[in-house]
Amino acid sequence: MLITKEKERVTLSEYNLVRSICKDSFFSFVQEFWDTIITESFIYNWHIPYICDQLQMVAERVFANKTKEYDLIINVPPGSTKSTVASVMFPAWIWTRMPSAKFIGTSYGANLAEDLSRKNRDIILSEKYKHYWPDVIIREDQNAKSYFLNTKGGFRIAVGTGGITGYHGHFIVVDDPINPKEAASEADLSKANIWMNETLSTRKISKTVTPTILIMQRLHQNDPTANMIDKSVRNRIKHICLPAEISENVKPVELRLKYKDKLLDPVRLSKDVLIENEKKLGQYGFAGQFGQHPVPPGGGMFKIDRIQFETPPDLDDMRKWIKQIRYWDKAATAGAGMYTVGVRMGLDIKKRFWLLDVRRGQWDSSKREEIIKNTAMTDGRKTPIAIEQEPGSGGKESAESTVRELAGWKVIVDIPTGDKTSRADTLSVQVNNGNFRMVPAGWNLEYLDEMKYFPMSKYKDQIDASSGAFAQLTKIKKIAGSLGVNSRR
Repeated sequence: MLITKEKERVTLSEYNLVRSICKDSFFSFVQEFWDTIITESFIYNWHIPYICDQLQMVAERVFANKTKEYDLIINVPPGSTKSTVASVMFPAWIWTRMPSAKFIGTSYGANLAEDLSRKNRDIILSEKYKHYWPDVIIREDQNAKSYFLNTKGGFRIAVGTGGITGYHGHFIVVDDPINPKEAASEADLSKANIWMNETLSTRKISKTVTPTILIMQRLHQNDPTANMIDKSVRNRIKHICLPAEISENVKPVELRLKYKDKLLDPVRLSKDVLIENEKKLGQYGFAGQFGQHPVPPGGGMFKIDRIQFETPPDLDDMRKWIKQIRYWDKAATAGAGMYTVGVRMGLDIKKRFWLLDVRRGQWDSSKREEIIKNTAMTDGRKTPIAIEQEPGSGGKESAESTVRELAGWKVIVDIPTGDKTSRADTLSVQVNNGNFRMVPAGWNLEYLDEMKYFPMSKYKDQIDASSGAFAQLTKIKKIAGSLGVNSRR
């Protein structure tokens, strides 16, 4: 009888100890409950407790109903247990401290969000979790993988990007809001960013307490990470960036000291694993998903470090130029949306390409036409003008209207084919081979920033206009006899 009571005391003591440790430390909870959903043994790496600690720091303020200090962004490669930690384990641990917590979990697709939610629910329904927290009970009438509710009033809802109405959360975790395969899609980027800005931001129980936690791979210059940083108030964002290989992108910088052999995780993300993924993803996909930067280390499509900045030959002395042109890519929304861009480009007698001037702005149609006309007068009538005609009858009418306003100038209406990336290919060859020069001017930085990230850049108007200008400069006129046809019989 005494032996039995002693065993009971030991068992009770161990129970209280494990329960207490797991409640106090999210990372300890992850280690203890790993086997409830994953059959493989837990593999330690420093970034896992680090991410756990960052999530716990955010959660502690919610538990205490204190104003949040910041929203949290974590950029980390695929295959680094990010979703298991942030979307599966984290909400289960939250209920050990705050069973009334309401949790909104999102991903780019509803199926993915629901799968993460299901795994979260599997932990809570496990015998181990019930043993330590028997008071956390999921209601039988509200027990779906996309939404489940406990008897304390807490719930977990799973939604894909673009979804959710009627629910408000104590915690909002956004786990990969865009599909890596669709990262270059302007429509998907815009959808994700607008949804996070205008919809998800309103789904908070308390705007001052509820944190937004974004955990994802960097995929584009205008992906939700960049958008969230750009939209933050007074920079109240904590940004953690953990590329697979050590680089200047590591944030905070002191974390570089934790990299071993220049790798974030030598076991999960070994050099061989990284090489294999680079072959599969290509330089852009790999740079974003594993390097946490949308541009490859050696530069993207355009190697901007090979551009030379010089004073050009006299622009008005046409003996020094083979051809010059001003090319316009038009937009028509004042103060928002895409930019209207007019680039002046030239090919000199030494066959060097020059970017001579860039006019860029978000103007309404009236202001835009005024600027196009004034720019033409500044350039002079010796400089031909090309107007890109957008698809459809509206694009045709807009181009024709501009042509009428430019009576007296040589005007070309250009109907480009192919996507923006393919159109920029021939221009990139000249840039990357050091045959592209740029006039030093105030517009250089914005232009170079767009060129550096292209085709993953936030805006593409300057490069698209440059591609159009370049195509016009290199267009070969078909003159009789030039095709090698003998006209004499």
